[in-house]
Amino acid sequence: MKPGLLALAVGGFGIGLTEFVIAGLLPEVAADFSVTEATAGWLISGYALSVAVGAVLLTAAVVRLPRKQVLLGLMVLFIIGNLLSALATSYDAMLVGRIIAALCHGAFFGIGSVVAASMVEPAKKAGAIALMFAGLTSANVLGVPAGTLLGQAYGWRSTFWAITAIGIASFVAIAALVPGATGRAEEAPRLRHELGAFRNGQVWLSLTVTVLGFGGMFGAFTYIAYTLTGVSGFADSWIPWLLVLFGVGLFVGNALGGRAANVSVSRTLYFVLSALTVVMVLFALTASVKPLAVVFLVLMGGFGFATVPPLQMRIMNFAGQAPTLASGANIGAFNVGNALGAWLGGLAITAGLGYASPLFVGAGLALAALVVLVAAQSRVPAEGAQESSVSIAA
Repeated sequence: MKPGLLALAVGGFGIGLTEFVIAGLLPEVAADFSVTEATAGWLISGYALSVAVGAVLLTAAVVRLPRKQVLLGLMVLFIIGNLLSALATSYDAMLVGRIIAALCHGAFFGIGSVVAASMVEPAKKAGAIALMFAGLTSANVLGVPAGTLLGQAYGWRSTFWAITAIGIASFVAIAALVPGATGRAEEAPRLRHELGAFRNGQVWLSLTVTVLGFGGMFGAFTYIAYTLTGVSGFADSWIPWLLVLFGVGLFVGNALGGRAANVSVSRTLYFVLSALTVVMVLFALTASVKPLAVVFLVLMGGFGFATVPPLQMRIMNFAGQAPTLASGANIGAFNVGNALGAWLGGLAITAGLGYASPLFVGAGLALAALVVLVAAQSRVPAEGAQESSVSIAA
């Protein structure tokens, strides 16, 4: 295993913790700032939209700079944003901190995916990307429950102080373990060349599948604390431990999704999107039954994150020799989906449809992603696209 991949996973752990831990603390934050559940949800959806902006604009701005130095700069931005969140004295200040931290997210995972893929041979690229994203899933297994417990015991601000410290540790790990650029400066990717990837219609279809598919799972996850307490009947003290199980699902799903995508990206996506749709419908219908709620919570996380490596590989494959900006744009698409799912889920709750309604919304989005994928794959032979991994320059 390459040490640099572990360093990228450490960065992914910190960023994943920032993104997901707020879901477990959302009731406490809403109460502290005296805002509604839907308003508090903007701390998640606002973060996601900012990730989308940063994924495209920041990646475009730094595409010719050495990737290692860019990753270090992004971690500095991450540290600043979480420090501001820890010090926030109002909802607006908290939202600003979340936005600043979010700006680094998309560019980090977008550029990090290219760096991770460049460290290994072509047949292992999806696995390398999955390993980097394993930091994100590990954040859910270990960090989110621990962060939720810390926030419940000492106040939600303590969680963001801890995340700031993790950001510093991530900076050190990347500086020490990620290899620097080996090529000459003139060999760096050009923005015009990277933008050329977007002339391929399959790149846009890949982005659409990402928005809908991942948005389905995340929309349901945004309000999962309310679902588990208000519908399933779990006490607040159970939420951190239930999030551990959800995180286990994410971790296993990400790993298996990476392995399956090394064999076939399209078949992996067909299966996991179909399964995700069914699981969320069944979860919504049986959420009041505690044992079934636990089972479907784990399965939702597993199938939801099994989409990540194949979705990332699909767009990188179709981007050809210009994967950096397309990869960053796909990370942005993940988070546009997050925002869309959170917004639609909030609308469903506000409309009085109940705390299980975001699961039905998520299932609808996942089904729409599957339909778009089928349509996209039907065009692949005519366009002469290949399933094999592209050669990604270091």
